[in-house]
Amino acid sequence: MSPDTLIIRSLGLHNWLSISCAMRKFTNQRDYMTPDEIWLVEHFPVFTQGQTSKKKPLILPTGIPIMKSDRGGQITYHGPGQQMLYAMINLKRRCIGVHQLVVALEQTAIETLAVFSVNAYIKPGSPGVYVDGKKICSLGLRVRNNCSYHGLAFNINMDLTPFLYIDPCGDPLLEMTQLKQKKPEITLLEVQPILIRSLTHQLAVNRIYWDKNSTISEYHALD
Repeated sequence: MSPDTLIIRSLGLHNWLSISCAMRKFTNQRDYMTPDEIWLVEHFPVFTQGQTSKKKPLILPTGIPIMKSDRGGQITYHGPGQQMLYAMINLKRRCIGVHQLVVALEQTAIETLAVFSVNAYIKPGSPGVYVDGKKICSLGLRVRNNCSYHGLAFNINMDLTPFLYIDPCGDPLLEMTQLKQKKPEITLLEVQPILIRSLTHQLAVNRIYWDKNSTISEYHALD
């Protein structure tokens, strides 16, 4: 397969730690000719703390686990009904910088929401995407050897309650929202092809291979 091809893997619902380890292993093992990959995933409930999270221990009134992540950003929540888009991109080969990838991911979410007649926007200095003053997409990346991993968390049709236990992205005044607020019957399966179409447009990708039969258990990045 050509290294210019972008491979899309629909992986379904998985434990966050398993996917995080798989991304790191994939990134560590890839070489210059390895095609880029996008992983579409949902997670079982978990709080993750990014590299800029406060170092003090966090104790929450809930049984949801708290995991440390090597992505950028602060604390956030992941759960079923939130579309994770993990972007494993060779930035050097595609001749883009980290900031350009961040902008591409934000614009991908904005374009996707526009298809559903939802007006979304960015806030300077606050990575992510907003609707009606509330955050609908969070963003955190890690770059190693000019290759990115982690990516975008897009709230689609989920239970937002766990966000009330934290200061999302370190902001005690920040409220979260989701596409369900505008489109009550929305599903992740409806959003995924639009999300990928928008992303390939933003990255000027002409070749994609969508593997909708991928399972993380058979994927080479895991032992």
